[in-house]
Amino acid sequence: MKACWRQSIATAITAATLLTLIGTTGGIAAQTKAIAAPRPTAPAARPNQAPAPPAAPGAAFDTAARYALITEADTNTVLFAKNADARMAPASMSKLMTAYIVFSMLKEGRITLGDELPVSEKAWKMGGSKMFVGVNSRLKIDDLIRGMIVQSGNDACVVLAEGLAGSEDAFVEKMNDMAQKIGLKDSHFANVTGLPDPNEWMTAQDLTTLGLHIINDFPQYYHYFSEKDFNFNNIDQGNRNPLLYKDIGADGLKTGHTDESGYSLIGSIVRGDRRVIVVVSGLASMKDRASESERLAEWAFREFNNYKLVAAGEKVDDANVWLGRDSRVGMTIDKDLTVTMPRRSRHDMKVTVDYSDPVPAPIKQGDVVGKITVAAPGVDTVERPLYAAADVPPIGTIGRMATLAGYLIWGTRH
Repeated sequence: MKACWRQSIATAITAATLLTLIGTTGGIAAQTKAIAAPRPTAPAARPNQAPAPPAAPGAAFDTAARYALITEADTNTVLFAKNADARMAPASMSKLMTAYIVFSMLKEGRITLGDELPVSEKAWKMGGSKMFVGVNSRLKIDDLIRGMIVQSGNDACVVLAEGLAGSEDAFVEKMNDMAQKIGLKDSHFANVTGLPDPNEWMTAQDLTTLGLHIINDFPQYYHYFSEKDFNFNNIDQGNRNPLLYKDIGADGLKTGHTDESGYSLIGSIVRGDRRVIVVVSGLASMKDRASESERLAEWAFREFNNYKLVAAGEKVDDANVWLGRDSRVGMTIDKDLTVTMPRRSRHDMKVTVDYSDPVPAPIKQGDVVGKITVAAPGVDTVERPLYAAADVPPIGTIGRMATLAGYLIWGTRH
């Protein structure tokens, strides 16, 4: 009997010594735990909105647009896509990139809204939609931005380009450089207006990326996109974005139209704490653009919802610790975990926490110690790392030896 005890203790001492030298541990198993998911909430409703008719059983959602993309802004979740990565003529929607460059220069302090820029003969002669600038006049950047966004003025775009970069070509070079910096994957600009050019293209996905950058990077200038009219040179022109005139929560972005592109729109709609971005292109008429973009927005809010599972810094669970001064350590996430999914899939949502059990000490606050996974039928699985909420230093050599001895003899780890 004594020989058996001595052998066990000797084994424990040898193993503890090895653990001290190489900092590893034995007896670690994967641990998976399911955690509770939040209850579903009712769809955000419009005032006086009649209940939507139920979809026909088995009916697939589609759109008359040649290109379309619906995105939940907060989670960057694609709700619907049709040719979203195919190249298309952006028409005046490309003015978003022209605006992005102007907003960047304003934010950096290189220009001010009160600065005045000269109107060249080229700008004055621009065709298509116009602000109706006067040749050889000087205009404030503030007015030119409204002319570009509210009135979709090609002349305003050229005045801005020439005044801020020296020429339209030099400004276009800035646009293409910025497109790469902010993550547009398949877009190329040939002018500042969106007028037809074989070397000008974007995708619905890139338009969404650009629109979200404008909203998030320049909140102080985003109000221009929600203005419904602008009077310049005694000519009053209304914003061409039809969603602004509907009671659906629209707050801006841009329309476009050429014979090649058809009628197009990128729109932002906000209800409660949700923002949905809708892109449509290739529609046959202004009426189709208005009705189809509204229909897609309504579908997105009706059929999908956001579910906030864990707030940034909130403890998700505790993990057991092996050979540490504390027997457990909290696990947190670094930013809010919100998922977007069809409302009908909510009841089948599964949220699990995975980590090695136990987690070996030493542990530093911020170390990745596990992951949280959210899954539901027909929805892409979401995984996020879990971080240690506190430091857990290792126990001393004697404590390690005693702990390992207890594990080898009695099968306990703590």
